[in-house]
Amino acid sequence: MTGLDVQIRTPNGWPIPDAVLTVTDLEGRQLVRVVADASGAAATGPLPPGMHTAVVTAPGYQPEARIARIGADGGGVLGELRLVPEATAIALPPPGPWTIDPEHSTVVATARHMGIASIRGRFAEVGGRLDIAETFEHSTGYAEIKAASIDTGVRMRDDHLRSADFLDVEHHPLISFTGNGLRRTGSETWVMAGELDLHGRRRPIELDLTYGGCGPDLYGGTRAAFHAETLLHRENFAMDYNAMVRVGVAVVGTTVKIDLDIELVQGESLPSAG
Repeated sequence: MTGLDVQIRTPNGWPIPDAVLTVTDLEGRQLVRVVADASGAAATGPLPPGMHTAVVTAPGYQPEARIARIGADGGGVLGELRLVPEATAIALPPPGPWTIDPEHSTVVATARHMGIASIRGRFAEVGGRLDIAETFEHSTGYAEIKAASIDTGVRMRDDHLRSADFLDVEHHPLISFTGNGLRRTGSETWVMAGELDLHGRRRPIELDLTYGGCGPDLYGGTRAAFHAETLLHRENFAMDYNAMVRVGVAVVGTTVKIDLDIELVQGESLPSAG
């Protein structure tokens, strides 16, 4: 196979999936644009022979430009190219276990009501951990929410949400998420792919993460904060309650937005006061 090949890596040799290789001629005209696969490999089709400019970009990393020599067969090799993180990138939390602090974390679900307003409910009981790897993108996480802790501020509505029409907390008391790695999308943003267990169904979802920072607390420990959000569709989790206020408009919308503001404490356990 002919074309231009490159392996795109971090400074310590890990692949950078979804990095972009753009090739232009020496007058700046774009010849091709390709996206790296999960192994960090990017390959074009055959290119015009001669000298071209190859530029590799990825969120959170400085762009890298190289001169590419393309032979008569339309192929060339850049080899391995290691991208340098942006100087403005925020310092990441140290590797190791981090424990969710439920007193300083919130999980909020928002759904449309009658097509004209939004109703928000907060899950008051959340726990879990984040295991940060030496390579941040390999970090994993687990969160667990007690379904019965939903609180919208209206008792009758909360009882309905806990019933078999929605969460069915009697038979499905826990909501859990298991995250399996991160994909960087910006200097302070990532996507965590994983599986959500809700209402007796397990479905793959992705959380959009924004890192808030890391620093010491009042008790001699270290804390880190993240905001995460995703959209869920009730029908994917067999929550089919569908009372209609008028044609085409449900009393409770079928799409639910989830917002998580999570504060974690470094280590296997929480401090005694906070």
